[in-house]
Amino acid sequence: MRSPIAKFALAAACVVSASTLGAKESLGVFEQWAAFRDAAQNRCYAIAMPLASASQRDYQPFASIGNWPRRKVRNQVYFKLGRNARVDSRISLRVGNTWYKMAGRGADAWAADAGTNAAILAGMRSSQSMTIAATDMRGNRFTDRYPMEGAATAMDAALVSCGR
Repeated sequence: MRSPIAKFALAAACVVSASTLGAKESLGVFEQWAAFRDAAQNRCYAIAMPLASASQRDYQPFASIGNWPRRKVRNQVYFKLGRNARVDSRISLRVGNTWYKMAGRGADAWAADAGTNAAILAGMRSSQSMTIAATDMRGNRFTDRYPMEGAATAMDAALVSCGR
């Protein structure tokens, strides 16, 4: 049985090869996380899909850690949520046992500031799980849960690859 990230990597490879987006180079699948280099956009990123959920999702959620050397951006935490968050919703991320308040709009979420981004990254390297939660447009609370096996290796692969 393939892991969810292996299925994601395979699906991503099929979509990319069939599209005109250009070639994304797989840097590897590391347990539940994968890393890619997109030479056309001069970016590298680690990415994971959340665990399967019976909850309704309007979008395919994912977590990513991105690097854009030309913009001088390294290890930027980003989440695509499974649903649009209500404007006044508090978006909360739990990494291990620590909670972080996230910034966001619609189905996009990111660390509120550089210090929070750094703390999240440090926590991701040593935690077993990560959960992001928000309230959707209908007033329902929803969560996406991520396994962390392979996250540190995928993040390192993406960072090193964009350092070339």
